[in-house]
Amino acid sequence: MVTSLGVAVVGFGWMGRVHTQAYARVPHHFPQLTVRPQLVSVAEDVPGRAEQAAEQFGFASTTRDWREVVADPRVQAVSITAPNFLHREIGVAMAEAGKHIWIEKPVGLSTADASAVSDAVTKAGVQGAVGFNYRNAPAVEAARDLIASGELGTVTHIRVRLFSDYAAHPDGALTWRYELERGGHGVLGDLASHGADLARHLLGDITSLAADTAIFLPQRARPTGATAGHALATGGELGPVENEDYVNCLLRFASGARGVLEACRVSVGEQNNYGFEVHGTKGAVFWDFRRMNELAVSRGTTYQDQPVTTVYVGPGDGEFGAFQPGAANAMGYDDLKVIEAYRFLRSVAEDKPYGATLPDAVHSAAVLDAMVRSVESGGWASPA
Repeated sequence: MVTSLGVAVVGFGWMGRVHTQAYARVPHHFPQLTVRPQLVSVAEDVPGRAEQAAEQFGFASTTRDWREVVADPRVQAVSITAPNFLHREIGVAMAEAGKHIWIEKPVGLSTADASAVSDAVTKAGVQGAVGFNYRNAPAVEAARDLIASGELGTVTHIRVRLFSDYAAHPDGALTWRYELERGGHGVLGDLASHGADLARHLLGDITSLAADTAIFLPQRARPTGATAGHALATGGELGPVENEDYVNCLLRFASGARGVLEACRVSVGEQNNYGFEVHGTKGAVFWDFRRMNELAVSRGTTYQDQPVTTVYVGPGDGEFGAFQPGAANAMGYDDLKVIEAYRFLRSVAEDKPYGATLPDAVHSAAVLDAMVRSVESGGWASPA
């Protein structure tokens, strides 16, 4: 029996739109779901933005105050896609009101913030999903299975990269993303949080690390009005960029493996160059987000001069079969969020977690906080 689940979206920038579109598409790709999302409310404090969302996507009501969503009995589940500094307050309030939450990473500004939301979810007995979307790629799931199978031998090291140019323009507006109090630690929370989750998802717990960070564009112009995404601003008063443009980090894993995680938001010439390389004593696997549905795999017994083969994921890998009938038919970024929505809704329906959860966000946040401590001390640090 299919039941209706009233959902709300809090914060309607680009990611709020992505969540909304994912809710709309879930029944098409996963008809077996026993709950169907109904768009009840959208909360956004930028004038007119919520109304536009309601007109386009069919939300039943709008508000500029997310607290009205907390009190709305029609809402059973909430997507939290507001800026980072609001994650803790909104997440805790929604959980305490008995609402399931799907919250974007990094879940606040610190481990304490992520833990507060995680604890609230546990105490309330609701489900909590987190937006670590790259782990949902069928190729990433196939790589994880390959590593776990032992076909690569003992994993020796991993390299995770997340390079982007979204903040490379010197006229990029000085939005909340560049402020410590509202955006947290810059590229750490934005991109490196994904990297920390991917590394742990593939290789297990990170036990210690040594990090280096830098700010390459130290000033930006303050915007004169509401912004969306990575808007440009010229002529405004210049202000300081308070958080990191770049991070490079050495990793040690509980398994004994080693790793490198590097992320940058000001990499000219790089558009979403995200991926990983995992090496073992008998083989290797490589993934590039820009070729999301492929893996490069080396396995065998020759060790030296061992060839690398391109493998196209197909219906037997992850949730690929819900989107395409055969290997080499492309999936895209938004499909990863549809998978995320499905796993969140399935968690609600079955009262059992599927996909990335709040404890995963706590682990990622602990790695990011350890990076900050490592930079401050100039030495190695352990995730708390």
